[in-house]
Amino acid sequence: MQLPIYLVGYMGAGKTTAGRLLAEKLGWHFVDLDEAFRQIHGYTTAEYIRQFGLEEFRRKEKYVLEDLADQIPYEKVIYATGGGYPCWEDNMECLRELGTSIYIRWSPEHLAKRLILTDLSERPVLQGKSEEELLSFIAPQLEAREPFYCKANHILDVDICDERSDERIAEELYEFLKA
Repeated sequence: MQLPIYLVGYMGAGKTTAGRLLAEKLGWHFVDLDEAFRQIHGYTTAEYIRQFGLEEFRRKEKYVLEDLADQIPYEKVIYATGGGYPCWEDNMECLRELGTSIYIRWSPEHLAKRLILTDLSERPVLQGKSEEELLSFIAPQLEAREPFYCKANHILDVDICDERSDERIAEELYEFLKA
């Protein structure tokens, strides 16, 4: 397996939470690309999208990972990518070249259940939506993104949605990486 590890998947898939837990278990470094974007550009992703638009955000986001790869001297790093990152230009191919990518795959129904429990104000495209509206939004978008996500080196299917989901994801990834 080529290091570093890149976690990909839709918003709410657990990339950040499970990624942090996994990095802690392994004693590795963890980088959330949304947080790195904020540190580099001075805006949260939500603020940047509101002010400059999604297209401009995607252009800037593309280079955050490349900048970090040059700056971070560690191989043992777990990166949590933004949900749309793999779907922009050649980003998924870049992830595959730079390390190992893992797609955390959920059903749209489970993603809607997870997302309704989060602060949707930090997710501009989901703000103000009910769980039903979330599902109507997520299902077609996830279907469109699936071909990009499925280019990941590995796919982890998650089928139980409860308060321990992120811990289980981290544990499954840990066992996979240790094998």
